[in-house]
Amino acid sequence: MTSLPPAARVTGARRASSSYALNSYLVSPAQLDAALKKNVHSKLSVAPKVVPLCASWFLPNDGRDGFETFKKARVPHSRFFDLDQVKDPHSPYPHMLPSSQEFAEAMGRLGIHRDDDVVVYDSQELGIFSAPRVAWTLLVFGHPNVHVLNNFRLWVEQGYPTESGEPAPVEGVKYPTTKLDQSKVVAFEQVKEIAKEQGKEGAEEVQILDARSKGRFDGTDPEPREGLESGHIPHSTSVPVSELLDPNTKALLSASELQAVFKSKGIDPAKPIISSCGTGVTAAVIDAALFEAGFPMENRRLYDGSWTEWAQRVTPSESLIRKT
Repeated sequence: MTSLPPAARVTGARRASSSYALNSYLVSPAQLDAALKKNVHSKLSVAPKVVPLCASWFLPNDGRDGFETFKKARVPHSRFFDLDQVKDPHSPYPHMLPSSQEFAEAMGRLGIHRDDDVVVYDSQELGIFSAPRVAWTLLVFGHPNVHVLNNFRLWVEQGYPTESGEPAPVEGVKYPTTKLDQSKVVAFEQVKEIAKEQGKEGAEEVQILDARSKGRFDGTDPEPREGLESGHIPHSTSVPVSELLDPNTKALLSASELQAVFKSKGIDPAKPIISSCGTGVTAAVIDAALFEAGFPMENRRLYDGSWTEWAQRVTPSESLIRKT
């Protein structure tokens, strides 16, 4: 597995006492269980903790609810990160990144200290789906120790403990306000300019990867959001999330298997990559897969608004919605 990216080191008594050895972005159930056993569950303790963070979320046409899934079964001592709440409340597009202050307030309400090791995980049903988006959000706001459990389905199947019911109240903390790392995010105007320039002489080749299903990418299947046209951004490549996961466990494939998938699609690690999807959620699954496959961090960005923004903002005269 690839190691975590260089991050600002947290100093002081809390970080100095941490010894969890979670040194990879993806962690196995066995690694998480071993780390959780080192937690000290005392209000008097100032030691950093490993915090399991459930990020369960379902598409709007699915019918299931992330928080209800969280209450049904979860890793003990988990907190719940609500993707439908921790976002830009002023944007017409779902799941756009919150402001630095809104992010800090959300982390504080969850009782997460900046020097805690956070392990984000998904629902048992979907395996890997929305957890990478929450982990990516923590990373772009500079949280130093972030991991993704690969995955909760295996956690349950391998017999690790779970709890259910209403979660216990969490004591809030003061989480510092940090700046968003703009180098990891790309906006509509930038993607539009790239799409228009691709293929022209002298233009930089930027690889746009789309995590939606092949039918939505091709324009043959409808979008889950009513009234939204399907299709794809010009010069983009279809990389459905399903191709990045084991068909049985729904865990991310191994590094070598992911490298093979990207190679089969002609993705070049040396060239810039933009990950996209429906609303910026599963685009982060592609980014996590690129991370695990060893693609350079400096070449990777995520299109926050993704297809929901694209399909609503481009005009028919621009011919920027393509169908296969």
